[in-house]
Amino acid sequence: MLKIVVCVSGGGTNLQAIIDAIEAGRITNTEILAVISNNAGAKALERAKNHGICGICMSPKSYPDRESFNQAFTDKMTELAPDIVVLAGFLVRIPPQMVHAFSNRIINIHPSLIPSFCGVGYYGLTVHEKALERGVKVTGATVHFVNEGMDEGPIIAQKAVMIEQGDTPEILQRRVMEQAEWILLPQAIDDIANGRLEIRDNHVYRC
Repeated sequence: MLKIVVCVSGGGTNLQAIIDAIEAGRITNTEILAVISNNAGAKALERAKNHGICGICMSPKSYPDRESFNQAFTDKMTELAPDIVVLAGFLVRIPPQMVHAFSNRIINIHPSLIPSFCGVGYYGLTVHEKALERGVKVTGATVHFVNEGMDEGPIIAQKAVMIEQGDTPEILQRRVMEQAEWILLPQAIDDIANGRLEIRDNHVYRC
């Protein structure tokens, strides 16, 4: 049984997609140990509670400095001892010590086709605003392992989404979620849970 902790900052639509997929049997051999948010008012925590999942709030603002938070966050994750940490719209940079402690065991969903529109400052609506400003015809989403860089870890899967005339950042964001994020992330978790993925030499292979 793959034990996961899901980290979310906001509404938790990707979290809901994971929960729904587990309950529908599209993700198998998987259990959500806890949901962690840096935002006490995050709807994600309400979603967790509604499904009987432990919700934990840990915000950098509650600690005297970032290093104190980083250590507390890493300690909490070590205490929970998940097999995989899933970043599902988590707007806090993962501490280096956690990346090392959970090497090749942290995955993230990003709302673009990496390496396009990613890195420092590219999150939320900003990603879609920049895609529209650039005039690209295709965008999408990427699931990848997390390393010390920002959106630089080995790619697990990507799915393209067409940009349509008249798109706003909000409309495009919704389409990318519906057509890519909510499909890719559950698939990746199920693949990991059932031994269909292997990471070697900084590359992901399908078994």
